[in-house]
Amino acid sequence: MRPATSPSRHPLDAPVVDLGAAREARRLRDFQGRCREVDDLNRRALARLFQGGLVYTRQGARLGRDLLLAHQHLLRVGDLLARIGELAGAAASEEAEALYDEARALLRRTGKLTSRTGAVLARGR
Repeated sequence: MRPATSPSRHPLDAPVVDLGAAREARRLRDFQGRCREVDDLNRRALARLFQGGLVYTRQGARLGRDLLLAHQHLLRVGDLLARIGELAGAAASEEAEALYDEARALLRRTGKLTSRTGAVLARGR
């Protein structure tokens, strides 16, 4: 009596991983993570503006408007990333790259607004 053996797997039966798609998925996750980080930072800055009463001054109101603009930028970036996530295929890569460029520019502007607010809050300690 022979022992039962499992059918051997051929090396070509292994699933194929599309590295390009995996790279794009990671790129999208990285952008989404950056947006969450910046949003959390801005929320904490806004909370500090209110807790310290600085938001009721001229400078604080200006910083609050900057944080609101930064939040609007982040909402737009979220929309862009959702559109990128819906794209598929090689023809969509050009469109995705244009959307990434716009998202990158908005994140850059948001970073400037956030750093300005952080600098003022750091001086006010």
